[in-house]
Amino acid sequence: MKKLIIEKIDTLPPLPKSVLELEEFRKMANKEPLDLLKIIEQDPLIITTVLRVANSAMFGFVSEVETPSRAISLLGINFTISIALGTVIQNLVDTKLSCYEATTDDFMFSSNLASALINSWVSKISFDLKEDLLIPAFLQEVGKFVIADIVSESGRTEEFIEQVKITKNVTAVEKEFLGFSCARITANIFKHWNLSHNLIFSIGFVEDLEHCPKDYVEKAKILEIIKILTDIKNPLSDYNVQRALTKASEYGFDVDLLLQSIDTIKFKLENDL
Repeated sequence: MKKLIIEKIDTLPPLPKSVLELEEFRKMANKEPLDLLKIIEQDPLIITTVLRVANSAMFGFVSEVETPSRAISLLGINFTISIALGTVIQNLVDTKLSCYEATTDDFMFSSNLASALINSWVSKISFDLKEDLLIPAFLQEVGKFVIADIVSESGRTEEFIEQVKITKNVTAVEKEFLGFSCARITANIFKHWNLSHNLIFSIGFVEDLEHCPKDYVEKAKILEIIKILTDIKNPLSDYNVQRALTKASEYGFDVDLLLQSIDTIKFKLENDL
């Protein structure tokens, strides 16, 4: 199975020019919104996605966001980069998420929710930590597309679905069927594309703290909590909220701060229905 995963990753198409430009921009010390705008304006799909995210209920901006420059101003540079990267990468690895009983819209909702939680919760812990985790949080589940493809080709989609229903633990089922979690597969996808160490290590050691480099332990802990809350099938369900709060307590985070952020986002979503 490991060989098959490696083959799948190796056959992924190369990153387009827009992603390479975003990576270069992301590494710059002084980032200017206008320079970011010039990059994302090259791709209509990115513009469409950025505007859709900016106008989603979970951010609750007072008036409609009609221009990409306004979206960058409201969402912030790093969050806009994460949306742009996510849009292009999802398009590259696009496949049906049948074994997760989910659609690409479900995937995008979960990714947006992850970023909203980072913005709301982690910003109260550390601004720098928030900035470092916006992109990893948005992209940490990309490996699910490769997993779904392999499970489908092996004819085990229904078996995977049933096992998730029994265990209620997607990561455990991923490891059972493929030998690796989504986190590890996602990290290897980003390693294949030569993306940043922050992406690769922050994501790759989620739920594997024993082997995590010490500089990334706190990030991996936060991403694990976000991963629980943004479960693609049951985002912010009572069951997953309780799991996340328990994990936050175990890791020594302020549970009240996390709960405040969860309640704020749930209120915005519920009042948009």
